[in-house]
Amino acid sequence: MNATGNPLSRLGSIAGGYFDAVRDWWAGAPPWQRWIGYALALGVAIIAPSPFIGAIMSPHSDWPTLLFHPISTFILLAMGLNIVVGHAGLLDLGYVAFFAIGAYTLAYLGVKHGWSFWPTVVLGMVLASVSGVILGAPTLRLRGDYLAIVTLGFGEIVRITAVNTEEIGGARGLTPIPHPPAMFGTEFLLDPLPYYYLVLAAIVLVIIFSVRLERSRVGRAWTAIREDEDAAELMGVPTFRFKLLAFAIGALIGGLAGVMWAGKVIFIAPTNFPFILSATILAAVLLGGSGNLPGVILGAFLIAWLPERFRGFAEYRILIFGGALVLMMALRPEGLLPSRRRKAEMADPGGSALGAEVAGPVAAGGSGSSSEVGR
Repeated sequence: MNATGNPLSRLGSIAGGYFDAVRDWWAGAPPWQRWIGYALALGVAIIAPSPFIGAIMSPHSDWPTLLFHPISTFILLAMGLNIVVGHAGLLDLGYVAFFAIGAYTLAYLGVKHGWSFWPTVVLGMVLASVSGVILGAPTLRLRGDYLAIVTLGFGEIVRITAVNTEEIGGARGLTPIPHPPAMFGTEFLLDPLPYYYLVLAAIVLVIIFSVRLERSRVGRAWTAIREDEDAAELMGVPTFRFKLLAFAIGALIGGLAGVMWAGKVIFIAPTNFPFILSATILAAVLLGGSGNLPGVILGAFLIAWLPERFRGFAEYRILIFGGALVLMMALRPEGLLPSRRRKAEMADPGGSALGAEVAGPVAAGGSGSSSEVGR
């Protein structure tokens, strides 16, 4: 049976048409409608921990705890990885390393040296970003599978180093990790709600930062590199510098997620940072729509939420979760909510002229239309 006669393909086309219609409507909506949409989305996120919503979304788990981790944590991590994979087109299989570096920064400085929470947030982000530069500087001249293997190795190196370094707890880990100080009369102890709102504020800031980057000269350079790195190089784009910047910014956001997560837990150990976490976040980016921020957020939400929603199926829940992911990707291989540009790339993989089209204004440093790149 050919693709056009396949019922799954037809179903995917129908469902994809609704997704695309919403995306295209949003892209052409006037600014005031967009601001209303942003306000509604933020309002939903603020009231999300309510018991009524929790009874529907997670009848078998504590909903506020689930909102903080893994949902909010995965969303923050996916937005950071999206800069590396979705915008710059670099395959990173060791992203969990930056998450671990941020978490261990808070744990080590808090437990061993008595540092408070907020200074370690900044330092954890800086150390993770520097680690991204250290990883990228000697390896970003590699491409494709070779780069993926190196990043995978980096993630394992960080985990094994943590296991064998007694100064940071070794295999036993570190405890007790300091909580954030009280803010607005709210104590950050074991209640997940303050942590959820703290991470929600971080997510909003990262969204603003990511959108500004995507619509800038940097975002156009990343698009050109993703499309055709050789063509971008020939057009004058300093590809190595922009790829290194993508690694640094993605690592910075990963470090932020690590610090935020560690501020809630009492104990961390190297077993908290396995390779499967990197693979899960990558799956979230690809499932939602690589390169499209709303799609990445949707993908991370589904990856984090579906296993808990199926918890009532006991040992079969992972099987059902895996089947749901396979079905989604079979029906929508470009992601649930891809950008228009990304969808066109997958429909016409030979269209390398797009890279030169984007690289022209980047190399010239001009103010070419950036709104199209961001869609």
